Amino acid sequence: MIRVFLLDDHEVVRRGLADLLTSSGDIEVVGESGLAQEAARRIPALRPDVAILDARLPDGSGIDVCRDIRAVDSSIKGLILTSYEDDEALFAAIMAGAAGYVLKQIRGTDLVDAVRRVAAGQSLLDPAITTRVLERIRSGVEQPRELKSLTEQERRILEYVAEGLTNREIAGKMFLAEKTVKNYVSSVLAKLGLERRTQAAVLATRLLGKTH
Repeated sequence: MIRVFLLDDHEVVRRGLADLLTSSGDIEVVGESGLAQEAARRIPALRPDVAILDARLPDGSGIDVCRDIRAVDSSIKGLILTSYEDDEALFAAIMAGAAGYVLKQIRGTDLVDAVRRVAAGQSLLDPAITTRVLERIRSGVEQPRELKSLTEQERRILEYVAEGLTNREIAGKMFLAEKTVKNYVSSVLAKLGLERRTQAAVLATRLLGKTH
C-alpha cells in the first residue's frame, strides 16, 4: 500500500481526495491536515510515502512544508497541488525538493497515477521547466560574485548590516571593538563599490536572500 498524507485547508477537498485515493485499492490515507505548521509536525512522525501538499494555506505554504519534512526525512515525496500556474511557486517547489507539481484541475485518474509514479521514485516535473530552473540556480550562484571578494568576517558583517544592526550592535555580537566594525563596514562598501550603508543592506538582502 502507498501511504499518503493530505494537506489542504478545505475539508471538502481533503474528503474528496481521500475518497478518490482510497478507492484506487493500493493507496491508504494515513493522515490529513488543514494547516501548514501542524502538517510539518505530523508528517515526519507518520512517515507517508507521499505528501500531497496544497501550495497556499492560511498559515503558510505547502512548499515550505515540503522543504521542512524533506530536511527531516528525504524518503517522503512531496507532491504540490495548486490552483495557480505560477513560475515562481514552481521554482520554489523544485528548490524545496518536490517530486511533482500538479494543478487542481487534474483528472482524478491522473492524480492517482501521479501519486503512484511519485511513490515509485519518478519525477513529474516537466524536463523543460527543470532545465529553466537549473539555469536560474546557476545564474543565482554566479550572481553573488560581488560577495566573493569579501572575507568570511566581512560577509558576516554585511549580513548584520542587512538585518539593520548598528555598528555598536554588530560589535556586541561579534565581540569586536566598534571602531573595528566601522573599519570593516568601510572595507565592505569599498569592495562592493558602494557609498552608503543602506545600499549595502539592499544589495545584501537581494544576494544573500537568493543564496540561502
